[in-house]
Amino acid sequence: MLDEIYFYKENDADQIWWVDNMDRVGLHLFSFDKKKIYNLFTDYPYAMTEEEIAVFNRENPFWSEFFQNRFEN
Repeated sequence: MLDEIYFYKENDADQIWWVDNMDRVGLHLFSFDKKKIYNLFTDYPYAMTEEEIAVFNRENPFWSEFFQNRFEN
């Protein structure tokens, strides 16, 4: 089925759902509610609330460090 997506959590206690889209390679998509889906490379942190950014940073320290320059003036 084209564009079929699956949601999964890396850890049971996480608030973030990662999105696996079987038809597309290289996308890093995630969601907080399985309704609104964010693209890691285009939406973080610009399209997110402060609370979402805090949760994302806590659950994904690698990506938080990787994109640290997006928070610098």
